[in-house]
Amino acid sequence: MEVGDRLKKIREIYGLSQRELAKRVGLTNSTISSIERNSVSPSIASLKKILSGIPMTITEFFTVDLEDKKKVVYRADELIDMGSDGVEWKLVGRPDGPRALALLIETFAPGADTGTELMEHEGEEAGTVIEGKIEIVVGGESYLLNEGDSYTFPTNIPHRFRNRSNKRCRIVSAHTPPSL
Repeated sequence: MEVGDRLKKIREIYGLSQRELAKRVGLTNSTISSIERNSVSPSIASLKKILSGIPMTITEFFTVDLEDKKKVVYRADELIDMGSDGVEWKLVGRPDGPRALALLIETFAPGADTGTELMEHEGEEAGTVIEGKIEIVVGGESYLLNEGDSYTFPTNIPHRFRNRSNKRCRIVSAHTPPSL
C-alpha cells in the first residue's frame, strides 16, 4: 500500500477530514489531497509533521494493521465458538489480534459445566447473567446467580461454572488477560 493510500485510511479511521488534518498541522488542504492521491511523496519530515496531527508516530504509521482497525462490528455468525461439551464460548472479535480484554457470550446447556476440576489462571473475570441461572464456585464458596445478577473475581482463585437447571443459561463476560 502506498503512503498516500495509507494516510487516507488512517485519517478516515480517526474521523478527520483533509481540511481538519491540514489545519492541525499548518499545511494546505491541497497538500494533503496530493499526498493521498499519491501524486506527491512526502519527505520523512513532512510525514512526521502530518502524523503529529493524528497523533501517530512514523513507526505506527507503517506498522499498524489497517484491516484490524476497520473491523468494528462482528455479526452473530462471525463469532467464533471456543467452547465444548455443552458450553459455548463465543469470542467477540478476532482470536489472533492484539487485545487486552476478551469479551465472551457464554451459553451453558442444561446440566453443562466447565468441568469437574476447578480452574485457576492469571487475571480477572467479570460477567452478567442475561438469561437463566448459573452456579459459580469461587474459592470453595458456591453462589447461585439469576438473570440480571453479576460477578467479578480474580481468576487465580480456583473456580468453576455449572448450569444445574433444565434451561439454558447465557452470560456476557469479560476476561483479562484475554485467555480462557
